[in-house]
Amino acid sequence: MDKREQYERVFSHFDGDKDGKISPAELRQCVAAVGGELSPAEAEAAVAALDGDGDGHLGFEDFMAFVEGGGAEERAADLKEAFRMYEVDGSSGCITPKSLKRMLSRLGESRSLDECKAMIARFDLNGDGVINFDEFRVMMS
Repeated sequence: MDKREQYERVFSHFDGDKDGKISPAELRQCVAAVGGELSPAEAEAAVAALDGDGDGHLGFEDFMAFVEGGGAEERAADLKEAFRMYEVDGSSGCITPKSLKRMLSRLGESRSLDECKAMIARFDLNGDGVINFDEFRVMMS
């Protein structure tokens, strides 16, 4: 069995509803199965960064890119696109607790402003209370 066939078996296993796509929830299960952990927001951001056709799910090729890590340039472009999803007007290139709350709400994840502040604090390397792109890149690696 070659690597592609192995990926197809894994993809099929985690495609719970057998629609040929991996949802953010299914991606969380996949990562958990190998001992990792993704929050709902991290899974949404990962899917957004790798979603080749913009449907909010990972097709098989997207999934392979996730598993293999993709090319550095492509990954950087995908991360920038995902980062922009969380920015809002006036946030000056940063993810603020308010912008995170708004984006999570759009994704069906209701969080309080305090919860969003705590989420940001986990990855706020310079202590300024917001996530800049470099911190976002560390968070997503």
